Amino acid sequence: MGLLDKVKSGAEQAAAMAKSGAEKAKEEFGEAKTKRELGQTYEEFGKTAFDLVESGAISHADLAAGAERIRSLRAALVAEETSAATATTPPPSDQPPAMPS
Repeated sequence: MGLLDKVKSGAEQAAAMAKSGAEKAKEEFGEAKTKRELGQTYEEFGKTAFDLVESGAISHADLAAGAERIRSLRAALVAEETSAATATTPPPSDQPPAMPS
């Protein structure tokens, strides 16, 4: 086998490996995309289920605990936002405004 044959063989192997790697990356990308879509679908489904529980359209003991946890977290978030808003606003001063010198 001459030098050119060895180079050609090496190039063919590198091309085959690159093609295999590209196919594997494509498969992994497709899998990640599907996992992301599944997560988003679960999230949307959960929001819909919560809205149905809140409206009284559905009720089930397994859903009640999750719905209560969501209510609790929402209330905590509102309290934190309110606390942050009042903490950044300084209390009114009982002193007259400073006069320029």
